[in-house]
Amino acid sequence: QVQLEESGGGLVQAGGSLRLSCVASGRTFTNYVMAWFRQAPGKEREFVVRISRSGSSTTYADSVKGRFTISRDNAKNTVYLQMNSLKPEDTAVYYCAATGRIPGPTTSRYDYWGQGTQVTVSS
Repeated sequence: QVQLEESGGGLVQAGGSLRLSCVASGRTFTNYVMAWFRQAPGKEREFVVRISRSGSSTTYADSVKGRFTISRDNAKNTVYLQMNSLKPEDTAVYYCAATGRIPGPTTSRYDYWGQGTQVTVSS
């Protein structure tokens, strides 16, 4: 089992920035591809970004390219999501996810989930 705990969410004005963190425990962190998903009210959970086990490769959703940056610190078992130039449409609960399998942009590819952290962007 892998336990994931997110933090760093909050309320920010449009154009502002937030940095989310996700700390993993329970298994060897470098065995897992890590990702962030988000879910807005009334919508399905959607893929935001993922990062490879070493941190050398990343894949972003088009909606966040150039604004969000994912990184990981394998020594701290932590993955980060730096969010800049935030827009009201970025408002959602953000979830950290992990998979030991071949990753993809769908929730079914991920085995472990955090409980989420709320991000609210006001206009």
